[in-house]
Amino acid sequence: MSTITAEARLSSRSVARASSAVRRRRYLNRLGTAVLSVALVVWSLAPIYNMVLISLEPEGDVFTDHIWPRVPSVESFWGVLTQGHWYLEHFWRQFANSLFIGAMVTFFALLLGSLTSFAIGRMRVRHGWLVSNAALLTYVIPASFLAIPFYRIMQNYGLANNPWSVIAALVSFATPYAIFVFQEYGRSIPIEVDESARIDGASPPQIYLKIYLPLMAPALVAVGTYALLLAWNEYLYQFLLLSSKSSMTVPVALAQFLSSDQSPWNYMMATAIIYAIPPVVIYYAFRRRMAAGLTMGGVKG
Repeated sequence: MSTITAEARLSSRSVARASSAVRRRRYLNRLGTAVLSVALVVWSLAPIYNMVLISLEPEGDVFTDHIWPRVPSVESFWGVLTQGHWYLEHFWRQFANSLFIGAMVTFFALLLGSLTSFAIGRMRVRHGWLVSNAALLTYVIPASFLAIPFYRIMQNYGLANNPWSVIAALVSFATPYAIFVFQEYGRSIPIEVDESARIDGASPPQIYLKIYLPLMAPALVAVGTYALLLAWNEYLYQFLLLSSKSSMTVPVALAQFLSSDQSPWNYMMATAIIYAIPPVVIYYAFRRRMAAGLTMGGVKG
């Protein structure tokens, strides 16, 4: 009887030690995760905080040795909104140019991508896979390598210093990705829906407008947000194809700040912060639909 009791005690002690070791490992894992998370957050937010810090200075300096503005001032933000600095005399026109280019790139990328995927995936166009594969092959060549050819082409067609030249370039880069996402997402939509609509007398344009597009809404939001952010943050093609201050966009105008002997860093950072607000708002407004649009096709396909 005493032997059984001793074995039971040893067993309970070993179980207690094992559970204690498990709790210790779990605690260390949580502690390590928390430390790593804090480090990543600080690493990610430090540049943004530095931008805010410089923008709140009366005279911004990138080489600052303090972590809070000595005399916080919103003068730079007010100067941007009122175009009060000579570098910002066309700010709202340039902001409108960025908005126009972003909207047009988004519209044409969605239009061309959805029409192509509908023709290939739903209408079963013969050898349609060649179109989608050929479109994806455009990503083999880096966009920077095509900048000079695009510039020469736009000059030959008289589109130099014209926003439509930038729109044409960016649509050609966004559309292959749109076709790929729409095709993958379209596989999750039963083809029987189209067949039943045809039996009821619906034409292909009616199926596209009344059935295909509504069911593709999450993918449309995902690709549309991607195309808008692509156009909003683009610099190289806008720099090459837009030259006058009235036609250029905000990213190109921001680079003009660096051409001065004494760059107004506070105005530059305030401009960058204001310019970053629309895409941030759009991203957080549609992030759930973006996730659904980018993952549903892979789950159901």
